[in-house]
Amino acid sequence: MTEIRWHSRAGQGAVSGAKGLGDVVATTGKEVQAFALYGSAKRGAALRAYNRIADEQILNHAKFMHPDYVLVIDPALAYTDTITEHEKDETKYIITTHLSKEELIAGIPDLQGKEDRVFVVDCIQISLDTIGRSMPNSPMLGAFVKVSGMFELDYFLENMKRVLKKFPQKIIDANMEAITRAYNEVK
Repeated sequence: MTEIRWHSRAGQGAVSGAKGLGDVVATTGKEVQAFALYGSAKRGAALRAYNRIADEQILNHAKFMHPDYVLVIDPALAYTDTITEHEKDETKYIITTHLSKEELIAGIPDLQGKEDRVFVVDCIQISLDTIGRSMPNSPMLGAFVKVSGMFELDYFLENMKRVLKKFPQKIIDANMEAITRAYNEVK
């Protein structure tokens, strides 16, 4: 089973990102869960969203997990939240930041010694450039697709277009650009 934990703030799209990822995974015939836990529903409040992906039925519905991937959408949460909580020896971290990987790791002692498992991408800047506002969930999905190798980029984009079909074409196109750019820029 693959487990993914998202660290975000309300309004940054982590819940929508987890659900969109779940929708695409479901097209592969795998079982998937996508859910979130958060306190107040106020915009800006810290929250966590989760995905589980498996070949067989998923009976575990607990928030507790040992994540294979930790996706940090809000850069500040990399410093203030316990992003390494319940990690595995192979957990991979994808973190939104304008810093280099070396600068980021230097400021987060829990990530030191895990350089080969930490990936950085500036999802906020990418979303500002492509979507026109800070909505870093789509770029994070692009980075996840690259780091995980779970999907071919073209397959993921085609299925995300279906997920986003309720939106105007301009928004769909902007999201496709954001996903592709993050896929290409994640380091």
